[in-house]
Amino acid sequence: MITISCEFDGGNIEVKSCGEDGAARLAIRQDKDSEHFQWFYFRVTGGGGLPLSLAIENAGEASYPPGWEGYDVAYSYDRETWFRTETSFKDGVLTIEHQPEFDSVYYAYFAPYSMERHLDLVAACMTDPRVAYERLGSTVDGQDMDLLTIGTPGGDKLPCWIIARQHPGETMAEWLMEGLLERLLDPDDPVSRVLLERAVFYVVPNMNPDGSRRGHLRTTALGVNLNRVWHDPNMQTCPEVAVVRERMEDTNVAFFLDVHGDEALPYNFIAGPDGVEGLGDHVREDIEAYQAALVQASPDFQTEFGYPVPPMGEADMSMATNWVAKRFNAISMTLEQPFKDTKDSPSQLYGWSPARARHLGRANVEALHAVVGRLKVRS
Repeated sequence: MITISCEFDGGNIEVKSCGEDGAARLAIRQDKDSEHFQWFYFRVTGGGGLPLSLAIENAGEASYPPGWEGYDVAYSYDRETWFRTETSFKDGVLTIEHQPEFDSVYYAYFAPYSMERHLDLVAACMTDPRVAYERLGSTVDGQDMDLLTIGTPGGDKLPCWIIARQHPGETMAEWLMEGLLERLLDPDDPVSRVLLERAVFYVVPNMNPDGSRRGHLRTTALGVNLNRVWHDPNMQTCPEVAVVRERMEDTNVAFFLDVHGDEALPYNFIAGPDGVEGLGDHVREDIEAYQAALVQASPDFQTEFGYPVPPMGEADMSMATNWVAKRFNAISMTLEQPFKDTKDSPSQLYGWSPARARHLGRANVEALHAVVGRLKVRS
């Protein structure tokens, strides 16, 4: 008997019908109290050896329909290794045609990063004596907002902030964070050692625990897009941003990186605080230097393709990168990764994957080392 389920951490799907021939009609659930949806993650049991045809019928109404073009679904048997299989998008329907080898297989928009794995990541980092844990507060669902402080604050140490997963369905962001933290805490890595001599890192690996556990694409338990409230957050509707912003005021900011994923573009790229008025020339120059260093550190990163640049004075100041740049007059960037694959360095078997995201995280440590001498506290 074929069964399709999603009642687990990060799961999301609605089953309209499911036949014993392996054909199923499915739909993605909307984020609670929001019009957004695109993230899906579900399990099929009892279909080993059968040619499955799984039709997600509302894909054309999702938040970013161009994201389905050239997209291949991720699947896994053990939830550790995630492969890709050919997926078609036609007449608004995303269809997964796959013959699984085993009677239990998982399908997802991208390799999931569960809250259990998040807690394991935080616990592993805390075993390092250079790491201090801080609970910033609570989400609406009562989950902890975790902050890791790496290095010893004080003196002329540069305060560097790195956050990820404001949009919970962008799981590649926390996979990248895992690789970044692994390298930063490698006691035998000379690059990390020098960085920790000159800087202290404030890391929030997951900004949106509630959306992550609920299986949302973009919003919190209250349907709030966290990356649109940085100009005026409050503890009732968006405590996640409120507590992080308050802590930033305590520490100051010399460097800020906000890690995301983009549904449509098949590239890794950076978006800076373009269109923000009143920034010093050093902000643009530092971002250019960082990007050049990241290109050298990782051939998976590029600078040719990205978002359109808004005219001066028309930046959305509710976004983290823009607000931080303006408030602290510091290098502030959004790093985007693809849900699909990198066009210039594709992997047919895995696509853009957790392993590759982790490597890009490690490369960001290299890039930061290249520009750390340029950084200053300016606010």
